[in-house]
Parts: sequence; structure tokens; C-alpha cells
Amino acid sequence: MTNQPIITFENVTKRFGKMVAVDNVSLSVEEGEFFSLLGPSGCGKTTLLRMLAGFETPTEGRILIDGQDISNVPPNKRPVNMVFQSYAVFPHMSVADNVAYGLKVDRTPAAEIKRRVEEALELVQLGGLGDRKPDQLSGGQRQRVALARALIKRPRVLLLDEPLSALDAKLREQMRTELCTLQEKVGITFIMVTHDQDEALALASRCAVMNRGVLKQVATPSDLYEFPNSRFVADFIGSVNLFEGVLAVDEPSHAVIRSPDLPIDIFLDHGVTGPRGGTVWAAIRPEKIELHKKVEGGEPPNLGDAPKGTNAVAGIIRHEAYLGGSSVYEVEIAGGRRVKVHRSNLTRWDQEDFKLGETVWLCWHACSPAVLLS
Repeated sequence: MTNQPIITFENVTKRFGKMVAVDNVSLSVEEGEFFSLLGPSGCGKTTLLRMLAGFETPTEGRILIDGQDISNVPPNKRPVNMVFQSYAVFPHMSVADNVAYGLKVDRTPAAEIKRRVEEALELVQLGGLGDRKPDQLSGGQRQRVALARALIKRPRVLLLDEPLSALDAKLREQMRTELCTLQEKVGITFIMVTHDQDEALALASRCAVMNRGVLKQVATPSDLYEFPNSRFVADFIGSVNLFEGVLAVDEPSHAVIRSPDLPIDIFLDHGVTGPRGGTVWAAIRPEKIELHKKVEGGEPPNLGDAPKGTNAVAGIIRHEAYLGGSSVYEVEIAGGRRVKVHRSNLTRWDQEDFKLGETVWLCWHACSPAVLLS
């Protein structure tokens, strides 16, 4: 991968009447990236993809491919191809004819079409199935037909609109791996739209999170998860416990957040550089909270270098959901707030067992919370 942007959105806005679907978005995608546009329904991600494909025209701003403004270039003249959510394969055509369709429209010689169709079918693991009709294929195979049809034109950029949403959970997981492998093989830029956080985190090298037409954050999957820049991103990406509070102490070496939702102060082993006395939010991922038995009159466990008991609060287990590899607990603390805790079951025989109604300590390290200013 190079650092040369292949796609650039410059202050792009799209309005439909009075509705602003995309609001002043500036964004670059690098050559060879697997890039994801992520957000809830109606956030503008599909509109942004459709503008890149040429199916919509920006109201304001420019879209560049390789430095050239393509905002008003017809879809068939752009070096991009799109795989639609419904796959849009032609039911009356064979697999091979579906894949060859774009080359036939371009009047490519028959011998070259035959060769490239065979190559494309092998690439998506459909070799030998060219004579079948789409209704003789599984959902995953029909998706591969759509991928082969898009890739056979050798686009610079492949656009994927919710590519796995029509598949069941097990097949979705399998196709994630296949999409990653395919992108590595062909080496072209993939831009995928999805509302599925797990899908985006598993596939993309970088993700852009959108909400109400606004670009909220662009980062790698790990940075989005560990270092969200807002309450929206923290809450949208995965599961999180958010505590609103006041930044009571902010020193280079440590900080303290005082929250009305917690009977203790939240101690951090680093400075925040936030508004002293101002409102902030502490975001603590459920898997970063530990459960420990609470013995009557006993002290809470000490985690790392945090002052004893600083990040330990008592609560009562109110709910447990067993998910195979992990369990999710809801623990009620003083004031009635429920805190989610994810606990691995992979070494459960070496761990303490907990029961509904049991009083426990919730403990987290001073480095665990992410502090959000908005």
C-alpha cells in the first residue's frame, strides 16, 4: 500500500430538497486499502458511495480519483465498479454470461471474454460452474458471481454496498475471510458500506464512522475501538459503559473523574488535557472490567498502580447471558445503574463462579477508561 490517495472527497455535501444526506465530508482513501464506511441507517454512507459510483451528483464539493475531478463523469466512464446489496445477478443468464456481461457491452473479443471469465470464476472459487443458472446457486455463490462480474472489468476501485447483509450468520463469517483473501489477491482498493460494526472491524484497514451525514471519525479498527473521539463513536462501536462526570483532577500523571452514576471517583493513570471542572464521559469496555467475589467486610482487589479501591465498586449480579466463548453480566451498583461485564469462558474452570443475586466487586485498571469530551 502506498500513501497516495486514490479517492478524495473535498467538502462534499448532498441535499435532497431540504434534507442534508451528506454534510461537508472531506475524506481520502489510499491505494490498495480495504476501507469501510460505517454508520447507522440513514447516516449518509450509501449516498456517499453512490456519489463515488456516479449514481448521484454532489450538491457541493468535489470527488477526485487519482487527482482528477470525476464529479460530473458518467458512471460507465469511471474506473470503479459496484457490487449491490441484492447482488443484481440476471436470473435468466448463466453464471458465465452474468460475469461476461460488462465485457460484451464493451464489445470485447469473444476469445478474450472466454479467458477472462474463466479467470474471474477461478478467482472467486466458482471454477466449473459457469453453465449454472443463479437459482441453482447458494446465497454465497451468487454473491461471488456478483464479485466476479464487477472484478472482470478490472476497476481501480471496487465498491461494496452491504455485501454480506443477505447471508446468514455462519456464511457471513466465512465470506468475511473470503473477501479479505480476494482483496489481497487482486490488490485493488475496496470501499465497503456497512452498518455492521463487527463486519467493518474484521475486514477494513480503516473505517470512517458517519452519523446524520457528518463524518465523526476516521481511524483503524483498533483505534476506533480503543480511542473513540466521541460518545457516539464509543457507543456505536461495540458495547460500552458510559459514565458522565466532571473532570475533578487533571495532572500530567493522573486524572480523576467524578460521576454521579458511581459511588467512587474514576481514577486514571494519565492526564486528559480536558476542561478542568468541565463535563466529560468515561467509556469503559465491558471486557476490561473484572468480577471478584465480595467478602463481607473485605477490601476490594488492588489493580496495578491504582490506589487501593479507587477503581473497584460493589454491585449485585442481576442478569447473565451465556454466549459460548463468553458470558455477559449485568451488575447493579448503588443508585440502580447497571454495568455490563464481558467475561471469557475459555478458562472458566480456573475462574470464580458467580450466581444471580450475588454481591461482587467490579474492578478496572486505571488505564482502561477512554475519556470523551463530547
